[in-house]
Amino acid sequence: MQVKVLSAKFDIPDANTLEVAKKHGAYATLDKIFAMQPEEVTEIVKESGLRGRGGAGFPTGLKWTFLPKDTDKPVYLAVNSDESEPATFKDRYILVRDPHLLIEGIIICCYAIRSHAAYIYIRGEYTSQVKVLQAAIDEAYAAGYLGESVAGFDFQLDVTVHRGAGAYICGEETALLESVEGKKGQPRSKPPFPAVEGLYGCPTIINNVQSISSLPFILANGAAAYKAYGTEKSAGTHLFGISGLVKKPGMYELPFGLPILDVLEQVAGGLRDNRTLKGIIPGGSSTPVLTAEEAKTVTLDYESMAAHGTMFGSGGIVVLDDTVDIVKLVENLIHFYHHESCGQCTPCREGLGWMLKIVQKILNYEGTMADIDLLLELCDNIEMKTVCVLSAACTMSTRSYLNKFRSEFEAYIAHSASKHATM
Repeated sequence: MQVKVLSAKFDIPDANTLEVAKKHGAYATLDKIFAMQPEEVTEIVKESGLRGRGGAGFPTGLKWTFLPKDTDKPVYLAVNSDESEPATFKDRYILVRDPHLLIEGIIICCYAIRSHAAYIYIRGEYTSQVKVLQAAIDEAYAAGYLGESVAGFDFQLDVTVHRGAGAYICGEETALLESVEGKKGQPRSKPPFPAVEGLYGCPTIINNVQSISSLPFILANGAAAYKAYGTEKSAGTHLFGISGLVKKPGMYELPFGLPILDVLEQVAGGLRDNRTLKGIIPGGSSTPVLTAEEAKTVTLDYESMAAHGTMFGSGGIVVLDDTVDIVKLVENLIHFYHHESCGQCTPCREGLGWMLKIVQKILNYEGTMADIDLLLELCDNIEMKTVCVLSAACTMSTRSYLNKFRSEFEAYIAHSASKHATM
């Protein structure tokens, strides 16, 4: 099931160094792309069907076409390497094991969008990843792949690594831009969208690390070769991080479209200790949970996830077995999002804290049946009432647990009622 497109050099010793990376094909696409017009590069990326790998899944090449034509302002590329969604751990592999793949992808993207400055926004906790990435960038400058004349061509490009300070919200694209500008990392109201008015008020494309790193393969082999993997609408491959209660958790590159249960059995080794599957979080903590029954018909692609009422997200799959206490899981989930709220919007700032208190009340055997309905009402009143989707990331997933595992909340409340009746 596993394939080697993005991860082709992951197992090669010292592939993070320029010498080894070049021996295995790094920067081989540059002669080809600089012989093309930027619009031709964009067209190939559009034809490939590549979609953003950060979670939204928006078509990458189409996004680039939203830049204003003939602007007199600088155009920027911001590479989102914040990777703060819980259960997501794919981009770090690229940063450490094949950073020149990312740099080559940045060159391709910047040429296509006519940008001469790229910023890689990386989460502050990624200290080892930053060291490896910066060393690779330094090598690329020394070898002439970055700087005034990229690979000897008449194209200037500078790449800057910008470290965040560990805030989840800075994975949101406009909060990321605010952070790069040295401001408090809070999302902006949209429109205007970053493609029109982004970094420093200039047109800006924001793409995920994995999205950008997919470009060398596409440009080297063509759109059809990339579309040979996956499904018609979910083309290519994805780095899936599989965690939770499975025998072989880890990061695996797989084509889109595989049945999720086949992947859990044949790739991740199945459930530990012969336990029973309770549910699957399909794409990071913000995605609505799937029950074991629903998972039987789910495939790993955007369309199947949507048809089952959830989202593909970041590809961070968490497997839950029958030992998992869903109410405690939800408490942990809400606690995270409440802590990470930037505080800009009242429904998020106050509402998530309210939800957390209610769940903790239930866990303390002090809840009532009305509390479950109150939680659902709060989800409805908070969701999409804010500048960004942080609160929705919490409410969409929380609602799914309340609706699909309501009996577990009711069990705590029933225990509470019996406890008080005997007092």
